[in-house]
Amino acid sequence: MSTNVSTKNLRKSLGRKELFSVAIGQIIGAGIMALTGVAIAMTGRSANLSFMLAAVAVIGLTIPMIFITSSVRLRGGQYTQAAVFVNEKFAGMYMIIYIVSNISIAMYAISFADYFFALVPSIPPRLISIIVLTLVFIINFFGVKGAAKLQTVMVVVLAAALAAFTGFGVSKIQPGYFQNPGFMTAGIKGLLTAMALLTFATGGATVILNLSAEAKNPKKDIPFVLIVSTLAVAGVYALMSTVAAGVLPVGQVAGKPLTLVAETILPTWLYIFFIVGGAMFALITTLNATVSWVTKPIMQACVDNWFPQSLAKLHPKYNTPYKLLIIFYIVGLIPIITGLDIEYIANFALLLMYINGLIIGVGCFRLPKLFPKQWENSPFHMSRFWFYLLNIISLMVVALQVVLMADNLDTIGLIGNVGVMIFAVIFGVVRSKKVNMEVSVENE
Repeated sequence: MSTNVSTKNLRKSLGRKELFSVAIGQIIGAGIMALTGVAIAMTGRSANLSFMLAAVAVIGLTIPMIFITSSVRLRGGQYTQAAVFVNEKFAGMYMIIYIVSNISIAMYAISFADYFFALVPSIPPRLISIIVLTLVFIINFFGVKGAAKLQTVMVVVLAAALAAFTGFGVSKIQPGYFQNPGFMTAGIKGLLTAMALLTFATGGATVILNLSAEAKNPKKDIPFVLIVSTLAVAGVYALMSTVAAGVLPVGQVAGKPLTLVAETILPTWLYIFFIVGGAMFALITTLNATVSWVTKPIMQACVDNWFPQSLAKLHPKYNTPYKLLIIFYIVGLIPIITGLDIEYIANFALLLMYINGLIIGVGCFRLPKLFPKQWENSPFHMSRFWFYLLNIISLMVVALQVVLMADNLDTIGLIGNVGVMIFAVIFGVVRSKKVNMEVSVENE
């Protein structure tokens, strides 16, 4: 095996600030613009409570990951986690589902172009999508550190745009916000249903696990960023939803995007800044974050021979998996050029990702046995009773998400999930005979 084909050779250049920027950029996406109105339709002005409850649920989902990442470095990110805490065949199955779920990378560029076209209709959206996708991949080609610095700048602008919406709107909230009619319109059930929906808006920080190989101090920084970024974004979302539901009558904003309220409360120039710095930057930060981490689990899978090892080769100067970046760039271009409905294909695979999470969550019970010293030294170390109890709670939360997602899929979506799962199982069983797993767990 070439010494240049290993996740060991990735530069450890990401500190807590860079990881935080990636996590924030990944969490804040177009979902806040669209899902806030949907949540208001479900529960009225108590949508802000649903956001905070969703953050608690998301952290509950990540409890096993917090325990694991505070104990060891996983160079292959989620792939290594699957291999170590379940087994080799499951790691191969996991990678097929991982790849299918991430073909949605083009959606961020396409959605960005739609917002841009609304402001500048003279430029075709398809051309804008291609330009944005190309620029983000070029930036990441030259190294994750440069991409992380750009991410930090964009996150600052994004935060300013969201703060402008909240700051201008707070003074315009009508009195009697917590009174009926309009508050908790569908009771506890509506509140919890909205909470389940909003886990999609408040989740996403877990992707930084895939940057473990490039993190300076993953055992301290990754668990911290997972928790703090989720709570911080949920707090911002709760404030924004308070404005969204409190300025205009609930009936007018239920089911509507945030842009309706933004247009009402913001002066024209600031409204344009909100669209650009808020909606558009939310998409491009998510795209940039995704490109920065999406290749790393596949890189380790290539090292282990699930896929051709040559694909994992690092660029001699920029230390990036340039072949995998080029492949994902082409994958991103295809739906833009062809108009393929990539969103539907990607979204139905999310159910399988949650099922995978359920299996890995069960595997997390093995942490004290597999890495006794590392677990004992973890800042989250606790008694066996609390360790098992919290893991069980996490599994219950994941199981609930699986049920809710399965219930929302149509027949074609369910058949598609079954088809992908069958192919993943066959791949994992058959290809495992050719696999030579590299130890991608480190105690540092």
